[in-house]
Amino acid sequence: MERKLNAELWDKMHYLFRDFNDRMVHVELHYDYLINIDVLKTVLICFFEKAPVLHSSFTDNHVHPYWTVEDYNIDDILTVKSVSEDMLNDEINSFLVQYIPPDSKIQMKAAVFFHSGKSTLCIVENHMCMDGGDFKYFIKALCKNYNEYLEKGISPIHLRTGTRSYESVYEDFTATEKRMAKKLYKNINSRDNHKFPLTENNVRDVSFIARRKLSAETFDKIRAVGKKHGATINDMLVAAYFDSLYDLAGFAGSESVSISCAIDLRRHIKDNSDQGITNHTAWMQCKIPQRGRDIFETLDYVVRSSNRFKTDRFMGLHGLPLLSFGYKILPHAASEEIIKIGYSNPLLAMSNIGVLDVEQLALEGNEPTDGFMSGAVKYKPYVLLSVTSMRKELTLSMCVRGNEEDKKIVNRFFDMFEVSVEKLISK
Repeated sequence: MERKLNAELWDKMHYLFRDFNDRMVHVELHYDYLINIDVLKTVLICFFEKAPVLHSSFTDNHVHPYWTVEDYNIDDILTVKSVSEDMLNDEINSFLVQYIPPDSKIQMKAAVFFHSGKSTLCIVENHMCMDGGDFKYFIKALCKNYNEYLEKGISPIHLRTGTRSYESVYEDFTATEKRMAKKLYKNINSRDNHKFPLTENNVRDVSFIARRKLSAETFDKIRAVGKKHGATINDMLVAAYFDSLYDLAGFAGSESVSISCAIDLRRHIKDNSDQGITNHTAWMQCKIPQRGRDIFETLDYVVRSSNRFKTDRFMGLHGLPLLSFGYKILPHAASEEIIKIGYSNPLLAMSNIGVLDVEQLALEGNEPTDGFMSGAVKYKPYVLLSVTSMRKELTLSMCVRGNEEDKKIVNRFFDMFEVSVEKLISK
């Protein structure tokens, strides 16, 4: 008999996002040693059994969508390939930009590329299954279980299981707070039509990931200057985003522009040990009234905007009850159409995924030498700037479905972003 899993609210929302992006989340980790493939296969199989949504196909029956748990083979999940150094980047990029359809029998794919006595581990997964926060947890758990299985013979089964429901965000509220939070029907993020200046959509467009690194020394300066201005590292990066975007897109300095920043709703959950891998991400709209007379005034606008959100006890929870209500009262197909009317997908967004801890990502004592994580490939005109850090070195990435001219535009943005950061840290 077929085993079915409930399609949770965020599963449905990320399915709806098929109009805006490919929903894939990507990670790339480099190691100066050869990964033990047999051990990796064992860990992946155990994790897939612990999290059946990873080997399930999504069915949109237009009424009540659901997941069906599917049979699979480890070769469906893991690709192992020896490549030359000259071909490594092409192999990595080709793997990372692939698309896993929601009706596929697996929702995550991994690859190990061996090259010159080294290994590169790449994983792509469907955002419907989990967000960047839980994907980071998944990767750390994979490395921990790999080490304990190889070194101590401990079965690699230590992966969180439990509810995937969005309602977990309410569990630690008082009864009064819970009633208040579940009445927050209004989406407080306003619409903004400012766009990243990419070319028009074309049927020949293909997916690509553009990257840019900022040094550990730059990271230290960003943090130090931010403290002087009461700004977080995220505030500093958003200010640089705004500053470079006004120039790149040619926005008038008097125009008010918004950038939406991802919020991890786990901030509302005290203990997530009973949580399964899932999504708990919303958006905080950082809106500045105009471009500052200098970048520090722009930074001040950013700090004021973000602080207004941070003082909200229910940060990130506005609009959730309306989404839930919309999906409950109507068949799924009708709910999607209604939600599309009320939901404003941000044209300009940033996700600071955070630190990739090399100690927690070490395999057999071998820490990754390099790596990053990035969000979905966005469809024009939508863009997402993803940020991760490793050993305090920041990696900026944008995943775009576009053409060679779009690559040039994104790289020009990164050039301007670096100039904006330099303006922030040079005083």
